[in-house]
Amino acid sequence: METKKTPKANLESKRPTWLLVGYVVVLAFMFVAFEWTRDIKIDTSGRIVENVFEQDMEIPLTRQPEVAPPPPPQVTPINDVLTIIDDDANVEETNFASSEETGEDVVVKHIPVTVDEDVPVEDEIFEVVEENPQFLNGGTVGLLQYLSKNIKYPTIPQENGTQGRVTVQFVVNKDGSIVDVNVIRGVDPYLDKEAVRVISTMPKWKPGKQRGVPVRCKFTVPVTFKLQ
Repeated sequence: METKKTPKANLESKRPTWLLVGYVVVLAFMFVAFEWTRDIKIDTSGRIVENVFEQDMEIPLTRQPEVAPPPPPQVTPINDVLTIIDDDANVEETNFASSEETGEDVVVKHIPVTVDEDVPVEDEIFEVVEENPQFLNGGTVGLLQYLSKNIKYPTIPQENGTQGRVTVQFVVNKDGSIVDVNVIRGVDPYLDKEAVRVISTMPKWKPGKQRGVPVRCKFTVPVTFKLQ
């Protein structure tokens, strides 16, 4: 006996409808999934971050300030003045003639060149001169002999055993005389006084010269006091 099915129980008749509904659901799901994946992105670490590709990225533009070019250098105008002379004006002409045309002898004139030289001042005392003053009687050796013969050792320094070198400075005048005797380094008041006395009583020297002219100049002499 064949079993009969009712229309409600017949599922094959509703198969196309459910198939169509399934397609619609699947398409809707795919559309939603597609739209959702466009809004997110997954980085390499597995975290979900917001999608930034669809945002408008505005990159600021850096504009260089406009620099005005320097002004051109000012050119001083040159005023060329042209003087126009009439044809009727009287203009003096300068004629140059050689000695051959004039027949005159050529005269060569010598113009002496004057050089201003420093003339020594009358009372100026020189520290350094071109020619140093000298002791007339034998130079340096004669000066030492003169000092050894004329020095008298004072009694008090001799008894006390005082000895040393006294440095004396003096001025040799233009005529060779000795003036302005001073002790610039002393040892003992008695020895210093004796050194000044011996130097002051020296005979005249040969004066020093500057540019061939005798001048006043300073001279320094050490006077040694030594006990035998």
